[in-house]
Amino acid sequence: MTDSSAWTALVPLGVIFSLAFGSMAVYALTGARHAPDPLESATRGGFVLGTFVRSWFYWFIAPLINAALWLGLGPTFFNLLGVAFGCAGGVAFAYGNMALGGWGVLLGGAADVMDGRIARARGLASERGAFLDSTLDRFAEVGAFVGLALWFSGSRPALLAVVVGLGGSLLVSYARARGESVGVLCKGGVMQRAERLLLLGMAGLFDRLVVVTLGAPEPGLLVLGAVTLIAVGTLGTAIYRTVWIASRL
Repeated sequence: MTDSSAWTALVPLGVIFSLAFGSMAVYALTGARHAPDPLESATRGGFVLGTFVRSWFYWFIAPLINAALWLGLGPTFFNLLGVAFGCAGGVAFAYGNMALGGWGVLLGGAADVMDGRIARARGLASERGAFLDSTLDRFAEVGAFVGLALWFSGSRPALLAVVVGLGGSLLVSYARARGESVGVLCKGGVMQRAERLLLLGMAGLFDRLVVVTLGAPEPGLLVLGAVTLIAVGTLGTAIYRTVWIASRL
């Protein structure tokens, strides 16, 4: 693949990022950023990019939320859609299509955001919904990482990074869930689900450019770097949450 073809493949991304940054400016310069968000969850953890980016994203997808409400789509639909996107991303990763895998991960994350907001908008938030949401999120994440494991199976160090990344991701969620079950809520850490999805998804989208620029023999160089960061970050976050929760018991 030539350098020009790699840059050409990034044109759609340039359009999307231009739209995103342009809408951020509109959001920042209007009163939208000061309006209260009735659909925000009080139990949601922090976001490494800050509350501005998260609040802007909720504002940006509000038309999609309204359209889904008008169509009568429920939160379970988006739970299952998130699983489908995550597993589809895993299939793409398994065949070396990092860009398509990145889109699957990012779209799965967007579906995950929408299910909770639609549930609260329709007054359907419940313990059953919370259970399905968190459990199906794990299915989506496992699907993506299984695809990565298949692609990187020829390299033991790369496969180790994928396995630790998957295990750490599950441990981060498990530590929080077990803490909540004994009455201790811990939302701390730097590699929660939103960060993992964004890091892996963006790495997939830009992987081709990095591979061509550096002359790597096959796809996955930038994705492997992202997976390694996820492995280190999730393992550290899981250890932090375990110690933090245990100290309060």
